[in-house]
Amino acid sequence: MEKFLVKFNHSQASSSRNVNPSSLINDLNLDSLEADLGKRVPIAHYNPQIKDEVRKHYIQKGFCQPKMDSYPPTEIGKRMRQFCKIWFEGPYSKWLEYSVEKDYVYCLCCYLFKDDFFHGSTSEFYTKTGFRSWNRALERFRKHVGDVNSIHDKCFNKMLDLSNHHQSIQVVIDKHSQKLKNEYRMHLEASIDVSRLLLQYGLPFRDIVNACAKETLKAIIGDLNGDYFGILVDESKDISHKEQMALVLRFVNKNGEVVERFIDLVHVSDTSACSLKKAIYFLLFVHSLSPSKIREQGYDGASNMKGEINGLKTLIMKDSPSAYYIHCFAHQLQLTLVAIAKKHLDVEDLFDHVSNVLNVVGGSFKRRDLLRDHQAKKLEQLFESGEVQKAKDYIKKRGLQRPVILVGDHISKL
Repeated sequence: MEKFLVKFNHSQASSSRNVNPSSLINDLNLDSLEADLGKRVPIAHYNPQIKDEVRKHYIQKGFCQPKMDSYPPTEIGKRMRQFCKIWFEGPYSKWLEYSVEKDYVYCLCCYLFKDDFFHGSTSEFYTKTGFRSWNRALERFRKHVGDVNSIHDKCFNKMLDLSNHHQSIQVVIDKHSQKLKNEYRMHLEASIDVSRLLLQYGLPFRDIVNACAKETLKAIIGDLNGDYFGILVDESKDISHKEQMALVLRFVNKNGEVVERFIDLVHVSDTSACSLKKAIYFLLFVHSLSPSKIREQGYDGASNMKGEINGLKTLIMKDSPSAYYIHCFAHQLQLTLVAIAKKHLDVEDLFDHVSNVLNVVGGSFKRRDLLRDHQAKKLEQLFESGEVQKAKDYIKKRGLQRPVILVGDHISKL
């Protein structure tokens, strides 16, 4: 994707190299767009932000193919030649356009896309200057179309993609969002029905939650259907400073979709590779899953996870040689963001000051009490002035936490 964007930006720049940025057309007026391609403004003269709207307008408006009884004759090789309207009905009807104003033919798809994506790669006969060699028109048409993956073919496919409303990114996102909403509503209604049923029997809320969790896990394991799967594992300390390990399964469901499903969160005595392996195997055993079915491991880059000798990935690959390790992309992004943040002077100064405050205040219970008293007095003043609504819990006492950077669901301490 990045390579495409770089290539696209380069081609955009080259296509507009001879166009003064101040002369670009920034206002979109669809009524002013000429139907005759011979009168149209080159597509490169439009602001890149409105180009697609211009393209959509021309595609929806249809081809400029005026079918007249006779076309202007032109003397070519001592003979009078002219355009034939039968060419609109042949294999070139899906791109060929005729300009009554100039008595030239043009290619709509190349006019719309060639300048941006394939600037300077082919002649401009069919996009700007036009073509009028009627004595060998069919031969030149075939040459212009070319083979598969020719410039014309690529422009034609881009025109088809843009004209297909059902393939647009927004439509796909809307469909996907609506699908998620429907699935969420279905799950919510099912949970409510189960909760009502259990409440009728006077079961406590905790039992209801456990029952829902069991049914959800049962559905996940059923969707896996005993097939191969990958594991995503991460561990971190909770607020009580206990090490918790999360296990996620990645697999292809019955619909052929790659899905990731959270399985469980379990306490581990330590974060050594052996302890994590035992915890993983225990969770797999609980859900009747075999470690031999593991085909992928996704962890962070810590030595206890990816170590070549005694790392978790090595221990699991001894049992399942096909369980290949992949450094988690989210963790890679996290490491990159933290490294960049530390190189930024303002960010570095901020976290240095916050760390100093935490070290000074957090190193003494007396200073903590002074800080809490100060916060309580300040909060009381805010209550009295009406700037803050007083909650049921007057002041919630919390310990000071180390500064962190949050990336998705991953937290990195500085």
